[in-house]
Amino acid sequence: MSKTHVTCTINGDEVEFLTQQDESLLNALRDDVGLTGVKEGCGTGDCGACSILLDGRVTCSCLVFAPEAEGATVVTVEGLAEAGELHPLQQCFLEGAALQCGVCTPGFLVAAKALLDRNPNPTETEVRYALAGNLCRCTGYDKIIRSVLEAAEAMRASSNGS
Repeated sequence: MSKTHVTCTINGDEVEFLTQQDESLLNALRDDVGLTGVKEGCGTGDCGACSILLDGRVTCSCLVFAPEAEGATVVTVEGLAEAGELHPLQQCFLEGAALQCGVCTPGFLVAAKALLDRNPNPTETEVRYALAGNLCRCTGYDKIIRSVLEAAEAMRASSNGS
């Protein structure tokens, strides 16, 4: 089977890779591009572990064929940190002990970033709704929700110059 050449922007960088027509974007990101923060939890789009931002929308990368990323903008968990500094979400997850095994964490972080990008002051209910597509089998959800709310507060404070 012949391979398809894909050019897209991943975490701010133009990236090119070769992929099979039927390869998932999840596998291409992990195996062809080397971004192992994207995790496979279920392979059916039910758990959110493989969540990425695809042209700004939270997407389960296990449900997208890699060639569909042609010309797209992709953000993975690796793209959240900037200049060696953790994103406030990542910092709050660490400080709030919102992770255990880590399989679900990248998907939660990406989904939470999408929420805070469009709503910098979410309610707890809005956070729970935005993260409903992500499953955690270890921590429960309270620490995750609290960490997202704390990150939102920290981000608002830093944008206000406080």
